Amino acid sequence: MSQHVQTPPAFLSFADAERSPLSIRARALVFFDPRSKRLLHQLEELAATSFAVLIQGDMGTGKELLARQIHQCSERAGLFVAVNCGAISKQFAEAELFGHAGSRGASASSRAGWFGSANGGTLYLDEIGDLSLPLQGKLLAALENHEVTRVDALQPTPVNVRLVAATSIDLAQAVLVGKFDQRLYHYLNEGRLDLPLLRERPADILPMAEYFLGLYAQRLDLPIPQISAQAQLALETYGWPGKTRELENVMHFALLVSGAEILEEHLKFSQPRETSLQRIEQHLEQLVQDGDAAVLQQLAALFSRGVQSVAEAARARSKVR
Repeated sequence: MSQHVQTPPAFLSFADAERSPLSIRARALVFFDPRSKRLLHQLEELAATSFAVLIQGDMGTGKELLARQIHQCSERAGLFVAVNCGAISKQFAEAELFGHAGSRGASASSRAGWFGSANGGTLYLDEIGDLSLPLQGKLLAALENHEVTRVDALQPTPVNVRLVAATSIDLAQAVLVGKFDQRLYHYLNEGRLDLPLLRERPADILPMAEYFLGLYAQRLDLPIPQISAQAQLALETYGWPGKTRELENVMHFALLVSGAEILEEHLKFSQPRETSLQRIEQHLEQLVQDGDAAVLQQLAALFSRGVQSVAEAARARSKVR
């Protein structure tokens, strides 16, 4: 395997990243893999519209970064306001989301609620499935009517908010079991982005690993080591159950324990690496999912020849025994 050239990867980031409260991994998402490139193209197309956007992806895959990039590409003048729906108080959820008429002692931002704070900008609701059904209905009404009625207010307040929602659960299934508002789901699903797992976009793994390596080296004032060919192969073929967070931790640890070169033994994975057969099965599933008709026909022909070769090899091995 040829040595991978360590150049700064092309990744998504946003202005004032160093002053951001986000973690390192939430500030970069590379797009080298074909699936990632298609995702980036979809993102840019959606950003130019006024559609609400639903980002579907597991925890730790970079959903908030995609949401921030949509906001940047949309050129909306207002703020990007990120809210974790699971952290919203059940007792005061409506006031937190839509605001309240309030008293003089309350700050302007608390009276405005998240919708008011995001007026003219983008409201990002992470894990939108955690909202109660009544609140989901009121959210849909606010989006459709472009106005919110604050708690204890007599009149609605006009708002201009673009919603980007994210979920790590199957909202279609949640609709079927009565846990998510069907109309809100259809409203959000007009603009949908599916964020693949790290192991499903293998061409992104090395560039992202090098990004983490370079950033930690800069923070710790350490020279950037090379990644050996064996270590590169190990990174590319590992299943990454801990997703991007695990990749960050693996590269941080490797930097601390390695010298001029990161070797395979410097990579501390959370689980044993997959066997060769498991990797073949994984790559086969991805080819079947992503391949066009011509690729699938070539794959079928290859497997037809392969089955015969494997059978002949098995017979030869049995004779030797």
